Amino acid sequence: MSARHPIISVTGSSGAGTTSVRNTFEQIFRREDVRAVFIEGDGFHAFDRDTMRAMMAREPTLSHFAPRANLLPELEAVFRSYAESGTGRTRHYAHDPHDAQAYGIPEGSFSEWEAFPPDSDLLFYEGLHGCVADPDVDIARYADLKIGVVPVINLEWIQKLHRDRSFRGYSTEAVTDVILRRMPDYVQTICPQFSFTDINFQRVPTVDTSNPFIARWIPTADESMVVIRFKDPKGIDFSYLVSMIHDSFMSRANSIVIPGGKLDLAMQLILTPMIMQLVERRRRLA
Repeated sequence: MSARHPIISVTGSSGAGTTSVRNTFEQIFRREDVRAVFIEGDGFHAFDRDTMRAMMAREPTLSHFAPRANLLPELEAVFRSYAESGTGRTRHYAHDPHDAQAYGIPEGSFSEWEAFPPDSDLLFYEGLHGCVADPDVDIARYADLKIGVVPVINLEWIQKLHRDRSFRGYSTEAVTDVILRRMPDYVQTICPQFSFTDINFQRVPTVDTSNPFIARWIPTADESMVVIRFKDPKGIDFSYLVSMIHDSFMSRANSIVIPGGKLDLAMQLILTPMIMQLVERRRRLA
């Protein structure tokens, strides 16, 4: 961790809601005049789309969750470089025609590596592997604030099924195959990261999701609750949060449960002072 060059890492699997969380962070950065540089985890995939498809055809259990399908040593090196000197580089992956047009690259490929702009206040990572810590790499140790975003598994599957069918043109059978392929890496690589996070946001539906493969729609925010778990509850003013977030309550000494529609408010209340503490400490040392 670095006082001069802080790093915020948001980790969650595809469809977990990490993009919505990023939007909330961007609002805070804009409101508080914080100069952030961004890393998208997809930019550190090891293979472009065509190569990955060819490899998966030969290896049925390979997925983007797997460490070997990603440039994790390179990602760790960027985290280390930023923590030490505020420098690093990243690139973008074109998921769809919109991304391809925005980055000027073919769909399913990567942009060129780009250096971070100078004089940033912090680094913000959002992706699958921001808290990996295993015998080969230890990315988690470089992050000053680690956030986990993870819905319960059936809800995650419903979100993935609807997104991939509606926006990427996949069949239910194709998405189901992807889910099955990912399970070993989900258990071995994704889940352990949430033990290293400082705060976890876990969305829980309050409607029946017992068979996600036939669900006709994604449970709405009003049909969900969010469990917020703090690794270290010391210094967290739970009474203030419960008073400010209507219908919230504490479920454990380190956890608060809120209505799903209040997630953005809760994140603003919880994360703004944490972000500003990191930024103000950095500016005092600059």
